[in-house]
Amino acid sequence: MKQIGVDVGGTFTDVFLVGDEGEVVVHKVPSTPEDPSIATIDGMRGACERGSVDMTALDMVFHGSTVATNAVLQRSGAKVGLITTKGFRDVLHIARHKRPMNFSLYQELPWQKWPLVPRRLRLAVTERVHPPNGEVLTPLDEVEVREAVAHLKEQEVDAVAVCFLHSYLNPAHEQRVAEILQEDFPEAFVSLRHAVCPEYREYEAFNTVAVNAYVGPVTSAYMERLAIRLTEAGLNGDIHFMTSTGGVESTDAVARKPVNMLLSGPVAGVLGGMSAGRSAGFENVITFDVGGTSADIGVIHKGQVRHKHWLDNEVGGFHLRTSMVDVSSIGAGGGSIAYIDRGGMLQVGPRSAGAEPGPACYGTGGEEPTVTDAQVVLGRMREESFLGGRMSISRDLAVQAVTEKIAEPLDMTVEDAAAGIIRITTSMMTAAIELNSVRKGFDPREFALVAFGGAGPLFAPDIAAELEIPDIVAPRYPGIASAMGLLGSDMVHDYRGTVVSVLSELDPVALEQRFRDMEGDARAQLRRDGFAEDAAVVERYLECRYAGQGYEIRYDAPAGQVDADWFTMVADGFHEVHEREYAHAFRENEIEIVNIGVRGLGQLEAVKPPALVLSDGKTGTPMGERDVWFENAAAMVPTAIYSRDSLLSEQEVDGPAVIEQEDSTVLIPPGHSGRVDVAGNLVISPRHKIAGAKSPKTNSSRGEDRTP
Repeated sequence: MKQIGVDVGGTFTDVFLVGDEGEVVVHKVPSTPEDPSIATIDGMRGACERGSVDMTALDMVFHGSTVATNAVLQRSGAKVGLITTKGFRDVLHIARHKRPMNFSLYQELPWQKWPLVPRRLRLAVTERVHPPNGEVLTPLDEVEVREAVAHLKEQEVDAVAVCFLHSYLNPAHEQRVAEILQEDFPEAFVSLRHAVCPEYREYEAFNTVAVNAYVGPVTSAYMERLAIRLTEAGLNGDIHFMTSTGGVESTDAVARKPVNMLLSGPVAGVLGGMSAGRSAGFENVITFDVGGTSADIGVIHKGQVRHKHWLDNEVGGFHLRTSMVDVSSIGAGGGSIAYIDRGGMLQVGPRSAGAEPGPACYGTGGEEPTVTDAQVVLGRMREESFLGGRMSISRDLAVQAVTEKIAEPLDMTVEDAAAGIIRITTSMMTAAIELNSVRKGFDPREFALVAFGGAGPLFAPDIAAELEIPDIVAPRYPGIASAMGLLGSDMVHDYRGTVVSVLSELDPVALEQRFRDMEGDARAQLRRDGFAEDAAVVERYLECRYAGQGYEIRYDAPAGQVDADWFTMVADGFHEVHEREYAHAFRENEIEIVNIGVRGLGQLEAVKPPALVLSDGKTGTPMGERDVWFENAAAMVPTAIYSRDSLLSEQEVDGPAVIEQEDSTVLIPPGHSGRVDVAGNLVISPRHKIAGAKSPKTNSSRGEDRTP
């Protein structure tokens, strides 16, 4: 089966192609921010040409896109109107009266400074549904609805969000509004609360539905352009889009709920990093993906992807009530611009040179020094090795930019200025990893650091030393690990509903029926996606809290039919997960189920590149030597340069060394060694640790000793 994964980043678009016999082609092309579909097709065509694959013969296409994310972050989404219940017009403005910085009088509230729906386009109509069973208290006034629709059409909105109070209990009124919109305003993109976020908590639900409307037209337009370009290239099959849930969805499913694409690219990276860590023998891994504009961090514990608590679900300052893999991003990447602030201090990012004009060393018009320029100045990246020689970089331009903008104003040597840029960037990345591990109860010393992206392996040694992480894993193809993570990802569909009842008052028969209804929807969707019954898996999950608590915790529901024994297992499971999260449990307290959910998974076969040839005791031969700066030496050090393609399985490379390959560069600092495993991963560890162990694959989840 011929499969291709395409991940669109801020600077480069990465492509990973696997042929019928498992042969692999990796390819990178500069991104095209004005229309990402151009780079997507160019990258696919280039990979197919290099692999001698007929593009029209591709069986499956997987895609990670930042279109929806960028629309939110850049405030460039659609013009949206809102139709809601009378009395709730200002929910989006009021939010929860919680500011990002509680004690600051000078701060911008994103939902007020950049409203998803301006107040003049938020219209209220008469209707009311009553909890807990969804009885109609006040009928829908259809005359008011038609007047509201006519006004929004006159205002030329692109999308309409419909958010009625308690519509998650009874969606009849929203469904009728959708019918009226189809009759009177068919060209508008429509986002309905009961379809997008069928749960209670008005602000988060309203916000999620509004964001869905905000990114809907932009995403749809991108999908249409991409479909046209694919058809022109001879491809007529469906594309599988990565979503924030940790799986892929069909084009139709994503078109209905584009809000699910907000973490498309970063989530693919987490899955690719988890796969690489597992192939190297590690179940506990911190994924560290550094691209051109950002660094994305995820934590995998015991081989399981973690999902964010809904309180942490936010993109661009807008809080969302959707399922999201726990991945965090900071504005620190290869294209991050270094500058001197008004106080005379050296700063890095979050502003990025991106793909256009790019770092100064690219010679494409960039004049400001970036992190990539600093890497080039310090000898870590060679001019003729970038992208396998397909793209040239200039050390002279990098030196010029760092000298003029940083070194001379601060009266430093160009090497010291470049080292300062790297140290600041490393410090930001280290703090972000601490925030996502230590502060969530995980000890980084019990994890391996899986470093990928074009720049991840360049920063990993210094971060690992700071956090006492014993092992670094540089995947076989680190620069395109996110694109690789797309391939073989399960098709995932998420169905949720609100319950809000203590266990003792729940009707087990009614609850079992609700689960079965959602499971039926999930299986029906998977059948439409083309999955046979034996390839479809349905999982139940719960969101519970102690009665009286304000917020709930998500965990897997016990197996079996809902009955008295099942309720006992729910209680035991919740006590356990609460104790793990908060270090205590209130076993005498009643437990309240807030939401229930079902995940439908269409299982796809994971892609496994061919194993490397065994070295049979042969050692790698360096291509040459040059001076490279290392933090643990605080100096430029004579360093051996290797080609990644020349390294065979079980070979070891002693540091200091630089491993070059088309899609990335890997550093092995002095005092460390790297060993290539059969899957092609390069596992880097302190030399004393390797000398005293049979294998570099130490990880506490595997019951092995850890050397600090």
